[in-house]
Amino acid sequence: MVRQHELAPPEGAKKDRKRVGRGDGSGRGTYSGRGLKGQKSRSGYSRKPGFEGGQLPLIKRLPRKRGFTNIFRIEYAIVSLDKLNVFSAGSEVTAEKLVAAGLVKSLRKPVKILADGQIKHALVVRANKFSATAKARIEAAGGQAEVV
Repeated sequence: MVRQHELAPPEGAKKDRKRVGRGDGSGRGTYSGRGLKGQKSRSGYSRKPGFEGGQLPLIKRLPRKRGFTNIFRIEYAIVSLDKLNVFSAGSEVTAEKLVAAGLVKSLRKPVKILADGQIKHALVVRANKFSATAKARIEAAGGQAEVV
């Protein structure tokens, strides 16, 4: 068992810090390992990672490196097929009725119907977009899928 006063770091774990500017005989005199003149030789110098001296940095020149915002992206209000079962058989489902039923928050976004779950009865669904499977399931149930 090691006693507390015998604890020591492993060999080579502790190093003396590099003392610079202590004469030419030390090997770290004169310029103290900083080379000659210039911004990087001065005291207090530090720069941000990725800084390229005022030139437009690589990270800014290549948007694909950081991701970008597609200005043409259309965000849809998504409605699952199984949620349409709240409407009675044979009724017409529009964006306004979806808002009234609380399935869509507002009419700001176009509505897209996705094939999540099953539809139990025939409905006439009018929306901006349908997934191919959702359209097939609505028509298989005897309903209609109309693109507005």
